[in-house]
Amino acid sequence: MAELHFQDERAEIHKLVVGPVDNNVFVLRCRETGESVLIDAANEHEKLLELCRRLDVRRVLETHGHWDHIQAVPEIRDAGYEVGITGADAAMLPSYDFVLEHDAVIEVGRLRLHTIHTPGHTPGSMCFRLEGSPVLFSGDTLFPGGPGATSYEGGDFPTIIESIDRLLFAPLPADTLVLPGHGLDTTIGAESPHLQEWVDRGW
Repeated sequence: MAELHFQDERAEIHKLVVGPVDNNVFVLRCRETGESVLIDAANEHEKLLELCRRLDVRRVLETHGHWDHIQAVPEIRDAGYEVGITGADAAMLPSYDFVLEHDAVIEVGRLRLHTIHTPGHTPGSMCFRLEGSPVLFSGDTLFPGGPGATSYEGGDFPTIIESIDRLLFAPLPADTLVLPGHGLDTTIGAESPHLQEWVDRGW
């Protein structure tokens, strides 16, 4: 069952952990209009479809194209929900409906979600920043204790370090809550002092 993971006066975020590698699925909901967006149709499509119906999900955004984040995409699309992915990762999906561009705004009711293209884990990895709330959906780009793995095909360690440093640590406030694709939350302030340690260790 999904849990209410975060809320403020404008937004609420529901979290569900699914699949064999414990993927985090998030639903961002506008409290004023009730409209929602689902981030990463990872697995267990029956649970995700129930969530989509209950929370008035209008579309689905994929943080990247790795298999564990996209298992429910066909069933979600068959049910009538549009799925978006970056152009660089689009070929990794069986099907999709629209392409996510860098530095765009996705409206979720009255909420505004900003796209941040952060390559490194995959060529098309995407983070999403919620305007007006200290929230970042980081996919598999940033976790507690370091960057996402870069050993898979299309991964690149120097690239993910540059993405994290330039596009996340530099512009985002220290109190920004980071919601990753697996595991526990962290904050920008908790992780940013450790960047050089990650560079030195090489992963």
